[in-house]
Amino acid sequence: MLEDLRFEDLPLNWNSFDLEIFSKSKRLWDYQQSALKNAIKVLWKYYEDFVDYQEVKRIKVNQERKQKFFNWYKDNGLNENLDIKLDKRKRNIYNLLTEYYPQEDGKVSYKHFINRMCFWMATGSGKSLVIIKLIQILKYLIERREIPSYDILVLTHRDDLIEQLKEHVDEFNYANETKIILKELKEYPEVKRQRTLFGVPVFYYRSDNLSDEQKEKIIDFKNYDNDGKWYIFLDEAHKGDKEESKRQHIYSILSRNGFLFNSSATFIDPRDVITCAFEFNLSSFINSGYGKHIGILKQEIRAFRDEEDYSGDEKQKIVLKSLILLTYVKKFYEDIKHIRLDLYHKPLLLTLVNSVNTEDADLKLFFRELERIGKEDIGQEVFDKAINELWKELKQEPVFMFEDGRKMRIDETIFKNITKDDILNYVYNSKASGEIEILKRRTNRKELAFKLKTSDKPFALIKIGDISGWLKEELAGYEVQERFEDESYFENLNREDSEINILMGSRGFYEGWDSNRPNVINFVNIGIGEDAKKFILQSVGRGVRIEPIKNKRKRLLQVYNAKEIDEDLFNKIKDKVLPVETLFIFGTNRSALIKVIQELEKERKKEGETQLSLFVNYGVQKESKLLVPVYKHASQSILVSRKQTKFEIAEKDFELLSKFFQFLPDDRVILMKYSENLKGFPVEKIKAIRESLSRKKDFYKEGEKSYKNIDILIQRIFDYFSVIPEEFKELKELQDEIKHFKNIKVYIKEISEIQKKIERVKNYPGQVKELQEFYGKIPPEEYIEKAKTLKDREYFEYEHKKINIMYIANHYYLPLILSEDKRVDYIRHIIKTKSEVRFINDLESYLAESDNKFKNFDWWLFSKLDESLDEIYVPYYNPNVNKISGFYPDFIFWLKKGDNYFIIFIDPKGTEHTSAYRKIDGYKELFEDNGKEKVFNHNGFKVKIKLLLKPDDVSKTLVEYRKYWFDDIEKMLDGLL
Repeated sequence: MLEDLRFEDLPLNWNSFDLEIFSKSKRLWDYQQSALKNAIKVLWKYYEDFVDYQEVKRIKVNQERKQKFFNWYKDNGLNENLDIKLDKRKRNIYNLLTEYYPQEDGKVSYKHFINRMCFWMATGSGKSLVIIKLIQILKYLIERREIPSYDILVLTHRDDLIEQLKEHVDEFNYANETKIILKELKEYPEVKRQRTLFGVPVFYYRSDNLSDEQKEKIIDFKNYDNDGKWYIFLDEAHKGDKEESKRQHIYSILSRNGFLFNSSATFIDPRDVITCAFEFNLSSFINSGYGKHIGILKQEIRAFRDEEDYSGDEKQKIVLKSLILLTYVKKFYEDIKHIRLDLYHKPLLLTLVNSVNTEDADLKLFFRELERIGKEDIGQEVFDKAINELWKELKQEPVFMFEDGRKMRIDETIFKNITKDDILNYVYNSKASGEIEILKRRTNRKELAFKLKTSDKPFALIKIGDISGWLKEELAGYEVQERFEDESYFENLNREDSEINILMGSRGFYEGWDSNRPNVINFVNIGIGEDAKKFILQSVGRGVRIEPIKNKRKRLLQVYNAKEIDEDLFNKIKDKVLPVETLFIFGTNRSALIKVIQELEKERKKEGETQLSLFVNYGVQKESKLLVPVYKHASQSILVSRKQTKFEIAEKDFELLSKFFQFLPDDRVILMKYSENLKGFPVEKIKAIRESLSRKKDFYKEGEKSYKNIDILIQRIFDYFSVIPEEFKELKELQDEIKHFKNIKVYIKEISEIQKKIERVKNYPGQVKELQEFYGKIPPEEYIEKAKTLKDREYFEYEHKKINIMYIANHYYLPLILSEDKRVDYIRHIIKTKSEVRFINDLESYLAESDNKFKNFDWWLFSKLDESLDEIYVPYYNPNVNKISGFYPDFIFWLKKGDNYFIIFIDPKGTEHTSAYRKIDGYKELFEDNGKEKVFNHNGFKVKIKLLLKPDDVSKTLVEYRKYWFDDIEKMLDGLL
């Protein structure tokens, strides 16, 4: 529903936010910024037509707004009945709902609950940062009188999540002028009596302590109702007990005249699914390069099952396998550290168990085997078996989860040469075997560290609820070193100097723990119940975090592609990182583990969602070298280079800005007032504004929308001078830059018919060849009948919406799928925009002409481009967002004649408006010199890159841009030869 609503096209008061900076050390990732953009778009849609917030009108306005918003959903295909049925037998729910909502035919219409949006984001993807940043944006929107001035409440279901919220807010406040003042909900009356002079008060509470009755910790929501005028943020607050359905209604009631924001890693309720404004599940997280690869091994921790009797050697072998893998990963880690010290994390083995203190608790059994291996009470035969059994699986190159066939590759030589001494060195931090010794902090009753007597460094840590039972029973007779310093081993695990290589514990300690260190996880008897499912997904979600370079939380290749690491360093380490970028998982029951993760992934997916992959057209492409441009960041910002498009403001804003700077001749006053916005070269930026104001024609453009706010305007200008343009770097051969055809999403249960039709059309050339072999060998009538069965296109229809599956010989992938019906919503990443469909139809008609100019080329090929997935673009300065954006044309053509090589970007929906001119300006800056295309020499080719757009009416375009527009296919080719 949000796809056609561009964030850049929102009014300036709605898109002039810094969506990236969170704190001194944290920047929001592109997906987190996308979540914020979608949230802003939803809020704009909800509040856009209602700007009069006078108290006398608010109730009526809110009802109208909800009805309009609900109609928007229905217009976009919402046909599911989400009304809440009233059941008098459930008296508490019935009374609650009928007190606040009108009933119709024994139910409450879903339109009364439509003022909400959900964020379905994987564990570890940074939901908390998005929530805090969105609170800041709400504050700005309130100040700009775009949304009502209501109070903000954050609800979450655990104390550790509240503590985590406080830590994130402290970090945010330290770096931002806008301060968030956290207050417990119980303090609400007092806070409202005492007006907050600085910052925005944000209330918080445990979501499971909110009810319709008052107790010591349980509070009655009615005491804080505030006429339903709350902006409420739920952080995993849909989890809980049988009271949950009532509690969910309470959240909606409190925000009935405000807005509800719900964030979670798992959603099941269709009301949440329908209103999901952004989704970034675990598979998206991994596929986008933000997390480690996940490999679930077939080797099972069966020897620890209660009902199965295994020898000590079998138990030892199971533990050995995880230590061998950890050693393998650490060998690569050490190699990387020799190249540069500050890269990656120190690999860690994490063992999560179900039982801790029973007689034969899982944790005790694991610890005993760890101790035996440390003493080298281990036969060579057992060690060799562990290595060989593990290698037997790994040499098959198992596939990573969620990554479409990408395989786990292990270096056989390094793996098979791992010795018992290696394990002692890399895991036990020791050169020799030895007895285990216990390290205990005097004031800490929840953790114990272990080291070998032959080493001065601890290697393992147990973190459980209470260590006293272990000290009395399991560890009686061991030598204990009691240390007086208060520092916790667990809290220091993420420090570079932490020596701990193994962390053991039960489910409890893992709640809220944030680390990128795990490379091996053992799940021992965790189970597959509902709590276990959530725990497993949370554990894996946290375990996949990665940070090759400080504050760059993506895998190395993605960091390199984003130009955030130099090529020389990348080439030195690229072949060493796969083990460190992989999370290896062992479980007591592998199939149960896979089932749990896949089930949880499907909870949020649309019913019947399937991903199809189309096929590269190797028949044509194998003879062709397909080149694409690559860019790099310029060495200077706009402040220094002044080469990019000028900053555009309206006449009245220019006058306001001039008067403001005349009124404040002392730059120190401006420095003080805008210190938060003046990051990097503050004095130079102020000087640049004053200089630009003296050259009026260089600084404003007639007709631009007005900012209406001097502070926003000045902030945007400061940001403008910080923009770093992109420059052309080189041409490279196409690899994976076009990928949308591998990600065709289909949302119907039965897809076999579509698959068959895709296969038939793809094989059209083979069918033609096969028919030609029959020529003259069978009767003409039979030959004609066979010819009639050949199809270069097929049609598929679902819910009266038709798609066309077609063969175009010179398209990069086969087949091409398009639809004349823009309402088609059961298949994604196809051609259905009217202008694109018309272009393909025109191209087909032109190709059917006997004298078409494509025949004059040695070869040619073209491809559809998808803005949301593909990586071929033209960078340009976009004043709407005040940064360099990517212009993603709809199509790319490659044509070759002799040593002349042409790349043409085609955008058939190009408008005659200013936005198109900006994109053309960006193209000209990179690929033209004095109005002529630059010639790039590449492997013997003379390469020119062209841009052509197809407007509705060429006569309406500015004369100086007219050469970039084309009317028909033939004109598109004119001038190439």
